[in-house]
Amino acid sequence: MKEFEIIEILKASIKEILYSTSTVKVTRTGLAGTRLLNQNIKPDLVVQVETKEKEKYFIIFEVKSAGQPRYARMAVNQLQSLIANKENFYGVFGAPFVSEESKNICQEAGIGYIDLAGNCLFKFNNVYINIEGRPNPYPSTRPLKSIFAKKSTRALRVLLCNPKRDWFVKDLAKEANISLGQASNLKKRLLEFEFIKGTGNEKATKFRLSNPEVLLNRWAEYYSYRENKIKNYYSLDDVRNIEKKIADYCESNQIRYAFTLTSGASLVAPFLRYKRVFVYLSNSIEKVALALGWKEVPSGPNITILEPYDEGVFYGLQEINGMKVVSDVQLYLDLRGYKERGEEAAQFLLENRLRKQW
Repeated sequence: MKEFEIIEILKASIKEILYSTSTVKVTRTGLAGTRLLNQNIKPDLVVQVETKEKEKYFIIFEVKSAGQPRYARMAVNQLQSLIANKENFYGVFGAPFVSEESKNICQEAGIGYIDLAGNCLFKFNNVYINIEGRPNPYPSTRPLKSIFAKKSTRALRVLLCNPKRDWFVKDLAKEANISLGQASNLKKRLLEFEFIKGTGNEKATKFRLSNPEVLLNRWAEYYSYRENKIKNYYSLDDVRNIEKKIADYCESNQIRYAFTLTSGASLVAPFLRYKRVFVYLSNSIEKVALALGWKEVPSGPNITILEPYDEGVFYGLQEINGMKVVSDVQLYLDLRGYKERGEEAAQFLLENRLRKQW
């Protein structure tokens, strides 16, 4: 939607919200009071109200076409510039839908917000109007979907596994094995959500991860280890012997592998008791199963082989006790979607390893 379209819809919503409360009375809508503002910045909308105490307030709206954190911060900066050192002026950010992160940005700056769903916060003088929980009437997940697309997630792993490193787009593309165009587009999306920030002087094009935990948790909402192809087997060996045999055989035959889920967690951050081995194998699954004497079963397996949905799952492998394990980032993602207390194990990994790296 264009900003002028959003403004027109918001006008009706603002009037409905303000007219429905006895806290304030709308006295005028338009550009009244703008002569008192910074003349270099024109507000999108001004609503004049009167409080119960007969005090006049000018509510200044800055409207953006999206409600992501980057747009919220831009609006907040503009509003603060407009109303700086002026009494009885209050700034409000407007957008089609204001994200939770953007709401926090506004509240920390003392700025209100409103979206097309009717969610809003007006907080000034003795006025407090807060509406929450209304669903997005114009949902669009395209920006986030593009961030969590298959090739894009290669770059996300690189960033999350190297959280303190500064990157040029070309270096990220090379490290993640994606095209320069893909890396450039991803950078733009990550900036919109403030998952990354620019570093250096104005001419520098370097950037760095800025909200690793938020990014990882948003990714986890879109991810499931079941995106990988899954094959289940049974062996008479116990889990430790199974894992050792897999590691020895794959090392001897140059087959790429990495333990994950319960197997990975037991090596990296022991938390769960387990009776089932989980391992990524890039190829030769039938060959490994035959060589190690496994039987493929439709139920009751104690070995689950994951054929990776993308080679990125192998980025940042770590070796523990002579066995290869996926990165802590990949392990966290896999555990979050595992029913057998996986979310608890993921939280344990987050608190005891990941946060220390960030």
